[in-house]
Amino acid sequence: MNKEYLNVIVTDYDEGNLIFFKNICKDLKIGVKIQTFHNGEHLMEYLNSEEALIPDILFMNYHIPGRDSLKCLEDIKADFRLNSMVNVIYSEHLSEDEVEEVFVKGANICMKKPDEYAALKRILTEIITVNWQYYTSGLNKDNFIMKV
Repeated sequence: MNKEYLNVIVTDYDEGNLIFFKNICKDLKIGVKIQTFHNGEHLMEYLNSEEALIPDILFMNYHIPGRDSLKCLEDIKADFRLNSMVNVIYSEHLSEDEVEEVFVKGANICMKKPDEYAALKRILTEIITVNWQYYTSGLNKDNFIMKV
């Protein structure tokens, strides 16, 4: 597969987190085109629109306003057009029960968001690099899950 970049969407209510994600993606050796949303309602409106460019990776804060992340995951998994996305749910704090529910609802990756920028950069780099390898090698993402 000849792909030049990954399309990424980040959904988070915190503008600082969105800036961190943008800066980290800009510094990667892998090409990333990033789009951001502040809540689940706007995310789903976009994904359900005719002109939506379906992302390769969706990063979504577990605690987003509007339509919550678990409802968004249910809606995403119910729409065949969105089945190729890798869904990443992240939060500073998630209980083991919440992590399990995230995977049951259809997330591929559950990420504990670190407090330090360097640690966040390392984790995001790992997630994006692994996904890049999946896209460029043609590996099957259907059974891909990861907890970081």
